[in-house]
Amino acid sequence: MTGASTEAQDLILDEIQDGVAILTLNNPRRRNAVSSQLLARLKKKLDTVAVNKEVRVVIIRAEGPVYSSGHDLKELLEGDEANNAHVFGMATIVMEAIRLLPQPVIAEVGGLATAAGCQLVASCDMAVASEDARFATPGVRNGLFCITPGVALARAVPQKKAMEMLLTGLPISADEALQFGLVSRVVPADELHEQTMELARHVSAASSYTLAIGKRSFYAQIGLDYGPAYEVAEKLMTENMQAHDAREGIDAFLTKRSPEWKNR
Repeated sequence: MTGASTEAQDLILDEIQDGVAILTLNNPRRRNAVSSQLLARLKKKLDTVAVNKEVRVVIIRAEGPVYSSGHDLKELLEGDEANNAHVFGMATIVMEAIRLLPQPVIAEVGGLATAAGCQLVASCDMAVASEDARFATPGVRNGLFCITPGVALARAVPQKKAMEMLLTGLPISADEALQFGLVSRVVPADELHEQTMELARHVSAASSYTLAIGKRSFYAQIGLDYGPAYEVAEKLMTENMQAHDAREGIDAFLTKRSPEWKNR
């Protein structure tokens, strides 16, 4: 990942700016459908990012007016049970790769994100949406309930709101998505990329080690009750404290100087 991809048919474009890897869904003609091919390309890009020490934050954005319309329904309809299982399995692998990636991942959402597209947004650590963005899980309307998208959705928004979205298929606005926790920020459409990059740059100023252990710790404890959650958190915070960057950061704060991260 040394620069922007130039392949005309590449479904995922990539570039690196200021330590931020920008991955762009690049099939606007098909509304950036989450096909098996797109999933495979995205997984490959994420694997590359995971071991790239130059990358401290990742943005997943999209070309065109639709962020992602979800699974490629034509592909699903033409596939047999094994093919369908492969597509849904690949989607799970990609969503989990985002959660397990050491770098924080920000969804940059303009336009519509539906079904597995909404799942992709919910799977990211943060999400910045344009004012005109919309989110929906409309599978119930065409007979294919958004079961796997519901896994990520139910962990991003309150249960009853998740069920309302899943059972009705009705879209929610960007402001509603912010209210219910599906996105982190809502910004003017013409400022979407600029403000997403500003957020990414702010996050990337931290030690990459600290970001990685912080993200890992968050997901390790979030599904646990208080007692077990604190047990996990104590062990990981103790581990964090032994790291060079923790001691450097604290010393820099106490001596009123800028820290020099070992893991920049």
